[in-house]
Amino acid sequence: MSKHIEFATQADQVHSELRSAILSGALAPGERIQMNLIAPRMSVSQGAVREALSRLAAEEIVIATAQRGYRVASLSGEELSDLTETRIALEQICLRASIAGGTVEWEAALVAALHRLLRLPEFEDEGGTRLSAAWSEAHQAFHAALVSGARGVWMNRFRSALYVQAERYRRLSVPLRTMDRDVAGEHRQLCEAALARDADSACALMRSHLLRTTEILLRSPLLMTTAPARQEAARG
Repeated sequence: MSKHIEFATQADQVHSELRSAILSGALAPGERIQMNLIAPRMSVSQGAVREALSRLAAEEIVIATAQRGYRVASLSGEELSDLTETRIALEQICLRASIAGGTVEWEAALVAALHRLLRLPEFEDEGGTRLSAAWSEAHQAFHAALVSGARGVWMNRFRSALYVQAERYRRLSVPLRTMDRDVAGEHRQLCEAALARDADSACALMRSHLLRTTEILLRSPLLMTTAPARQEAARG
């Protein structure tokens, strides 16, 4: 293996592990990332760690601070509200385009993605506080399948970026659920509306689906103690 390929492989490995740790909450919002500990623990070069962190900074899930390295981006209610409304608008655009342009193959892929999602357990524990990694992966695949009939490359690229940002918040909402929410039913209804080519219903369901998570978090104390990520970056 050439040095270039080895470096790229190491950077991919670090990026994947850190990204998973941030999305799962194992690395908490605002937490400092100790670069000097990552390289020996993962048996990779310091350069690969810096490359991975640069990628995560480009995704805006870590923040580079002058003279202080990197921290996990903070969360805030204001940012969540803005993110949710932006995501809803883009998801609806993608969903309409997907329903209009989706083929029989798109329908089959969507049905398969829903089937896998519904067959996997959502939680790793009986108390329902820790999401299953396999379920989270299937959840992302289902939402991607919904809009995969859309042909716009940039449209889907921006949608994917917003999904990653929203995922950090969504996972935090899981242990806070106090209302009886039928998540499986919400996904089933979204699929049925898309397959029926009922774009208006599908878009309304998508808005409701995304807003429920936001409402749970905005009622919680979690976001009241975190500063917006942009303020953190500005302080350096």
